[in-house]
Amino acid sequence: MQATTSAAQRLAAQDHALDDFRILDEPYYRPVANEVALFEAVYASRMPVMLKGPTGCGKTRFVEHMAWKLGRPLITVSCHEDMTASDLVGRYLLDADGTVWHDGPLTLAVRSGAICYLDEIVEARQDTTVVIHSLTDDRRILPLEKKNEVLKAHPDFQLVISYNPGYQSVLKDLKESTKQRFAAIGFSYPESAVEAEIVAAEAGVDQKTADTLVRIAQRSRNLKGHGLEEGASTRMLINAGLLVDKGIPIAEACAVALVLPITDDPDMRDAMQAAIAASI
Repeated sequence: MQATTSAAQRLAAQDHALDDFRILDEPYYRPVANEVALFEAVYASRMPVMLKGPTGCGKTRFVEHMAWKLGRPLITVSCHEDMTASDLVGRYLLDADGTVWHDGPLTLAVRSGAICYLDEIVEARQDTTVVIHSLTDDRRILPLEKKNEVLKAHPDFQLVISYNPGYQSVLKDLKESTKQRFAAIGFSYPESAVEAEIVAAEAGVDQKTADTLVRIAQRSRNLKGHGLEEGASTRMLINAGLLVDKGIPIAEACAVALVLPITDDPDMRDAMQAAIAASI
């Protein structure tokens, strides 16, 4: 009886630990193709999935929407170059009771059946991302070497990563042995009418303003490879729209939300300002 009670207490504590990761209200997401059906299919088979596309095109919002739709907790990890395997898996820490193991976000998701989203995984060190390999094949296990334990993934667990191919380089890219373990869903900026619909809904601006912002974005995207690494993203357009909604003139809102964040080159700023003036 005591062992049963202890197991029940652990399950209750685990459920409580997930409370902050449950998405209770539907996040706004406007499908642009068949990505919702594709994700539902890969989740049904618990297939690990890679979301590929430029920054600010809606990958993270899509994952949030799907976690809500599927009724699963979502544990998000923003990857960075200093992240270690212990940051993902967990470590022993000292507390009032002595040395106690603390699960990392990946381990918590594996135990509880949450969706674990590794955002911009290419930013993480390659020796760190190797820890996910055993979760992305038919074994679905996570070795906890420091605990001498092999953790079997919960039946509802799914691993999702995001990846921006535009930022890849020889020194910062995913290994082929990692890429080939994932199904991939491609994302790009929506076609103009859909993007304007998204901007209007998210920023609360009228359709005319949303259309203008999208025209400006398209002009900036034409400069990619000609002085800009990336054009204005949908997320940046929403930020500009939010400023317009607060009474900031559209040219000034675009300077603050679109031009200054993406370039420090005076000539490129002038070119973008000219594109804005021509679009208003």
